[in-house]
Amino acid sequence: MKWKQLFSSSVGRKIVMALTGIFLIVFLVVHCYVNANVLFRGGEENFNRAAHFMSTNLLVRIMEVGLFAGFILHIVQGYLLDWTNRSRRSAKYAVTAGNLTSTWYSRSMAILGTLILLFLIVHLAHFWVPSRFGGLTDVEYNGETYHNLYGRMKDIFSAEWVVALYVLGCFSLGWHLLHGFQSAFQTMGWNHRRYTPLIRGIGAGFSVIIPLIFALMPVFLYFGWELDLGSITLLF
Repeated sequence: MKWKQLFSSSVGRKIVMALTGIFLIVFLVVHCYVNANVLFRGGEENFNRAAHFMSTNLLVRIMEVGLFAGFILHIVQGYLLDWTNRSRRSAKYAVTAGNLTSTWYSRSMAILGTLILLFLIVHLAHFWVPSRFGGLTDVEYNGETYHNLYGRMKDIFSAEWVVALYVLGCFSLGWHLLHGFQSAFQTMGWNHRRYTPLIRGIGAGFSVIIPLIFALMPVFLYFGWELDLGSITLLF
């Protein structure tokens, strides 16, 4: 397949969607690992140190550009693929098989993706923009100064509507991943009668656990809850 076909043909767009989707799945794991510090007692310092590392490390900043490019490619190709599929249907079916042939969330990936996009815009405005362009207070640990992103999170998640918005965003992410995780592997041709059920099971677990952890963060910060499992040590 030529490079041009990756962005113009239906098959090419599916491949781009799969590759960028897998890349974003890896990002979610890293992001979840760092942010999960806020759930634990004593996690404030670890979280702020990790956030400082992520915002000042040159390699991470370069990867951040690739991350944004991945997001944009995934979103644009997703919309184009959905538009192409809809335009090829000259007429709607008089009777649809519904969940007998597909699940509602597999048929609603564009809608779920749009909800996630809106949530992402709010999330960037709340945290990424202040951390990169100013607007955060400072905090000191062992004589070193860090941006107090944890304090920013506490302020943002003090409003009920914001907490509700983030929980709904995570709910949409979970449904999006439930189809997208396994679909990405299938698109790449990584199918095997022995391994596909395992991939499907891992995808289902991932689609529940990761969004659940993300959703717990605003809830914990709003109610002031903390898990007392000892301190967490991060390599930052």
